[in-house]
Amino acid sequence: MKLSLLVLTDFFQPADHALAYADALASTIGAQLVLLHVRRDALLDPEHLSGRVDTLSQEAIDLALASLTREMAAPAVAEVAHGEVAAAVAEALRRHQPALVVLGHRNTDSMPDELVSTAALDILRATPQPMLVVPVGARFAHPQRLLLALDEEQFSLGEHAGLVHHLLDALPAELTVLHVAPNQASAAAGTAAAREALARTGLALDLVTSLRTQSLVHATPGGGILEAVAGGAFDWVVLVARPRSFLGGLFHRSVTAHVLLHSPIPVLVLPAE
Repeated sequence: MKLSLLVLTDFFQPADHALAYADALASTIGAQLVLLHVRRDALLDPEHLSGRVDTLSQEAIDLALASLTREMAAPAVAEVAHGEVAAAVAEALRRHQPALVVLGHRNTDSMPDELVSTAALDILRATPQPMLVVPVGARFAHPQRLLLALDEEQFSLGEHAGLVHHLLDALPAELTVLHVAPNQASAAAGTAAAREALARTGLALDLVTSLRTQSLVHATPGGGILEAVAGGAFDWVVLVARPRSFLGGLFHRSVTAHVLLHSPIPVLVLPAE
């Protein structure tokens, strides 16, 4: 199976950085790239007020995308869509069936989470899909150490399981299962339950060189995950996002959203059924 990565590009620095990261990743795992540029034509689009929407002509966009695809080390094609980003991504997913959507994330640490609107959050609400969110400060290194943060509940990746299996198999990487709880006893018990939940999915079979576990005591799961990655011991943090994470305004209070908005390393989000 030839993996493909769908990469959102808008010619701004966070997207350019994510594209360079995706190109390095695709070259490492033998994947191909699909560059997607979405022209946000709606006059009432709030992003026009932020200055984060390009005003290039169609000809200029076509020339820029052609230049980008030539510069990629991995095989790449590019296409342009119109309208809302989430809807355009949903259509591209249907046609290309990529293993991952890759997109950049600008630094929003100075803003309250509730006020942050990003393409990643919009896409996850509209079309839950395996997604790699690359913060602007992340430098590419072959992902060899993955931190998989899990709660105690069973989960299934459903239709995405095969592609996720293939992606992890292509890396391959050392996997550490992390469980965060407010006290040591519940952290230890939760870690054992989290490891069992992972085993039931079959994702840990023949995918990684070794499987480790880590318990962490912290007042909040999101804060604990960020504490675990702050020391630089991991290349990616992996989150399993359950459907309840995507319910309207509640999403901004979810662990997934908090880590997405503040992680200093790339975040791989795997939507559960």
